[in-house]
This record gives sequence, structure tokens and C-alpha cells, in this order.
Amino acid sequence: MIFIQVIKMCIKWFIPYGIILLRRKKLQELQKLEKALSEQQYQEKGTEIKKYFLSLNKDDIDDNEILEIIDYFMKYKFSIFPYSFSRKYHVMDIGVFYDKTNKTHYVLHENKRLYYPDDWESENIRTHYNGLCIEQDKDSPHRYETDEFTVKSGDIIVDVGVAEGIWALSYAEKAGKIYLFECDKKWIKALRKTFEPWKEKVVIVDKYVSDTSDKKNISLDDFFNKERIDFIKADIEGMEIKLLEGSKEILARNSNLTLLLCAYHSANDATEIKKYLELNNFYTEYSKRYMLIINDEVLEKPYSKYIRRGLVRAKKNNSEWTKV
Repeated sequence: MIFIQVIKMCIKWFIPYGIILLRRKKLQELQKLEKALSEQQYQEKGTEIKKYFLSLNKDDIDDNEILEIIDYFMKYKFSIFPYSFSRKYHVMDIGVFYDKTNKTHYVLHENKRLYYPDDWESENIRTHYNGLCIEQDKDSPHRYETDEFTVKSGDIIVDVGVAEGIWALSYAEKAGKIYLFECDKKWIKALRKTFEPWKEKVVIVDKYVSDTSDKKNISLDDFFNKERIDFIKADIEGMEIKLLEGSKEILARNSNLTLLLCAYHSANDATEIKKYLELNNFYTEYSKRYMLIINDEVLEKPYSKYIRRGLVRAKKNNSEWTKV
């Protein structure tokens, strides 16, 4: 009887676990198929864009950054960052480590641990981190800060659309206080691990930043009330204008405020963000060079239809700041 009971217990525990493993395997296969199809579409669209740029007459173009793109495509395949700096980075150069205590993987960013979600494999982590390194190269159109737009010691910084947290992590020691706004559940646990050494000055907020406040959303004016803010970086899928509209008091009262706002998600983001900030007494500049966009439905001439500025950087106009 005891033997039969043991058999029944084994059936009860191992068969459901076997079903879970089978479902997990099928899900992984579907994810790989989806990734392959996405990469195929990416390359097809990219090839179309590349052919268009190579069809242009260089003598008719007076924009050196566009000429750089043409020269790049004469040598290499399509890239969202079609400039030579992107060739410096290689996925297999990325070291991925395993934390036995936290049972998850991480990479070393500026000698600090940058953690990833528990279910991410080393291959995905290498690809992702390599992409971050390309994005933040000093010559990249997606580069957040420059020598003129950088965090100072003791600054209170706000990172909206944090994802893995690489930008804020660079200033973990330097900043006086760090607010991380991130709603994607897969990143929250990883962020807690990454910023554990600085937890006394890091606040993680699981809400969308917008122009209104409710159960899911928060405006920065409502969240910070009268608190001082020195630096805002935002990458929130085209909602940057909503962020600004919900930060009117912050924009008005913080005399040394600096902003780094992504501007490539929609065709008019760059000009709208720049105009909004200038009307609110900010000096602005675009990041140099262009990003190429592959999700526009129709490739139209001229090329300005699908090249985008990566960022708008802004600093409050005051006596301590000289325009460059």
C-alpha cells in the first residue's frame, strides 16, 4: 500500500511538472519564431531604406550627417544607428555573470552590477546590453548627456521610463536622490537588485508619468509637489509632451533644471518638445546625427520622412548658463 501511495504522489507531482515544462518549451519555441519573423521584417525594411539612401545624389545634399549615412551604407548593412561608431561594439565582448544569492544574471556597467529579469538568458542579455552601449556612445544620436548637460554632485534626478536603469546607475554615487519611474513589471525586481547598494536614496515608482494623476498615472507636479528637482531624463514611447504638460510647476520653479527627453518615437516629437520648452524659457538643442525609423508604413521622399533626432536636451535660461 505504501508503494502504491508513493507512485500516486509521484504521478501527482511529476506529471503536472512535466506539463509545465512542455508548455514552457512550446512558449520558448513560439518566442524564437516571433523573434525570427521580426528580424526578417527588420532586415527587409532596412534593406529598402538602405537602397533609397544609396540612390541619392550626394552632390544634391548639404547635410554632412546625411552624407555620413550614405557613406556608411556603401560599406555596411542597415542599422538604426548608421554611423561608424556603431561598428565598435560586439555582442560576444559582453560578459554575463550569475549571482547565486539572487539567482539571476547581471552585467558589469562601470564596475556596478546591472541586473536583468530572472528569465532572461545570457544571449538576450548580451544583445540588450550591447545595444545600450551603442545607444550611449559619445557619438550616438541616442546619447543622453554631454559635457554641458550632465548630472552634478548632489543633484536630485528623475528617470522616467527607466527599463534596466543604466542611465541612473551611472550616477548612483554622484546623485543626492534618485527617483525611478517604471511600470514594466519585468524590470521592477531587477531594478531593486541593481540599486540595492544605494537603496537609502533610491525611490522606485510603479506608475506611468503623464499630465494627469489617477490609479495608474501620476503627473510630476503632483508627485513632487514643492520638492526641488535638478535633472529629468525621459524615454516613454512618445509620451514626453504629456510629461511636460504635467510638470508645469516644476518647469517654472526649478531655476537650474536640466532635461533629456527622447524625441524619436513619433515624427513630430522633436519639434513639438523643442517648441514647448523654448516657450517655457529653456535653451534647447538636438542630439547630433540621426536615428533611422523602420516602422513608418510608407517610405516617402525626402529622407526627412523617416530620419529622426534622438533627443532634445534642455536647460533653464538663467545667469549661470551661457548658450552654446
